[in-house]
Amino acid sequence: QVQLVESGGGFVQGGGSLRLSCTDSGRSFTSYYMGWFRQAPGKEREFVAAVSWGGDTTYYRDSVKGRFTISRNNAKDTVILQMNSLKPEDTAVYYCVTSRRVMSPITQGDDIDKWGKGTLVTVSS
Repeated sequence: QVQLVESGGGFVQGGGSLRLSCTDSGRSFTSYYMGWFRQAPGKEREFVAAVSWGGDTTYYRDSVKGRFTISRNNAKDTVILQMNSLKPEDTAVYYCVTSRRVMSPITQGDDIDKWGKGTLVTVSS
């Protein structure tokens, strides 16, 4: 069964770190990018970060640059989002996503092929 399973969310204080992981159990070799969207309460889902199939190209939204790092494993079935220096504004449900197209800060939901169920990240002040 094709699915994306996220893990690693939790509750941390501002300035702390979390490591999110997503595994694509039904990955096809046509999947080109993997990444993360997030949705805060009462807000729209927004792009967070993405990485190419080979791991050589990454994109981040401006607000997380220098704090978040995205990567993927050699088998290309797992994507990691290392989140450092977390801020209360990072509080959201984080969704793992895949796309056959290049995924960047301009990517919208229509370009996403698969969505995970989400993992909650809560950052206190």
